[in-house]
Amino acid sequence: MSVFDSLADKLQGTLSELRGHGTLTEDDVNRAMREIRLSLLEADVNLRVVKQFTATVRERCLGAQVVGQLNPGQQVVKIVSDELTSLMGGAARDLSFSPRPPTVVLLAGLQGSGKTTVAAKLARHLHTEHRSSVALAACDLQRPAAVEQLVTVGGQVDAAVYEQGTGAAPADVARWALERAVSEGKDVLIVDTSGRLHVDRELMEELAEIRRTIKPHDVLLVLDAMTGQDAINVAEQFGETVRFDGVILTKLDGDARGGAALSVKAVTGTPIVFASTGERLEQFERFHPDRMAQRILGMGDVMSLIEKAERQFDEREAEELEHKLRRNEFTLEDFLSQLRQIRRMGPLTSVLGMLPGIGAQLKGAKVDERELDRIQAIILSMTPEERRRPELIKGSRRLRIARGSGTSVQAVNQLVKQFDQMRKLLRQLGSGRMPDLGALMRQGR
Repeated sequence: MSVFDSLADKLQGTLSELRGHGTLTEDDVNRAMREIRLSLLEADVNLRVVKQFTATVRERCLGAQVVGQLNPGQQVVKIVSDELTSLMGGAARDLSFSPRPPTVVLLAGLQGSGKTTVAAKLARHLHTEHRSSVALAACDLQRPAAVEQLVTVGGQVDAAVYEQGTGAAPADVARWALERAVSEGKDVLIVDTSGRLHVDRELMEELAEIRRTIKPHDVLLVLDAMTGQDAINVAEQFGETVRFDGVILTKLDGDARGGAALSVKAVTGTPIVFASTGERLEQFERFHPDRMAQRILGMGDVMSLIEKAERQFDEREAEELEHKLRRNEFTLEDFLSQLRQIRRMGPLTSVLGMLPGIGAQLKGAKVDERELDRIQAIILSMTPEERRRPELIKGSRRLRIARGSGTSVQAVNQLVKQFDQMRKLLRQLGSGRMPDLGALMRQGR
């Protein structure tokens, strides 16, 4: 959630000061609201939205009789969290699935917003989360190589791609794609449309024609979070001519200010449905306003962390792992498998930041993912027998492994030593506790 980092720092600092007061006065609340107002404006949140937000928070703080009460800071944090959640849309929203498949989703947006990649990410999400059979319709016929790009990314997520090149009219391609999706029994059809460098009449007329032709169940506007208030201006202009039902926010992992995410629902009345949180196709998720508010305020996001873990860890595999740990049969092969599953959950800093209180401690810390790469390289340079029996790794074996992994004999020694200590600890505890990744990451230094 990099776009919120600066805002999160400032809001947490302001609220931390309030928590330090034994009691609050009305002046304390007013001073905090000024700081919050400045923080939101610096984050490029819409001015009207900022005024309404701070006025509501102030009114609730005073109306809830926070002033004069003992230890009122936590109650103020709760009020700010509630209002941030409401500002970003309240409850999470999913797609409007049709009782008679296929559900048709029309993607719109400007050129460069990432529509084509989002189409593949959404297809993968629906296949993973809903076990849906998904097809992609290539109706972006303006941008060079857009059709080829959709075919490529569609293949990466095992989605069928319906395309007729660039010679036909977009609405005709959409109609043909829908007919094919029906005949082939697809659950969802995602229609990728043309974007422009700016909103223009031609783009709107093309979208309107496609919409009239295929009557989508959801029209989702793809917005680039890096563009700040420009994203809100684009949303308003689209909304004036082509009604959309929800927003997909891309580049939420960028280093720009997060004003778009905080403003779009209040300005357009349309919620954020999904967010793209990285370049990889799996870095895409439903947008939960309450969880995002908690992250911004340093309260963690345990639910998202649990969901990520559930997607990666199979129940049967977890039981087998527990039995191995109890019988002291946990090997480097097993550890490598667990390490890969954890890494598939996303960047380690992002995963740890979902734990309450951990995100603030990680500010400024450098969690070097290359250390994990070195651990994997060392283990992969071992023979299967060495992974099962690391006690065999001595002398010439350690030199061979170091050369094969591009590391040093010292690094191999440290990994083997740390792994041996971990196995002894787990044997003593007799539990299925996860390995100490922090200690293992430090072995290569």
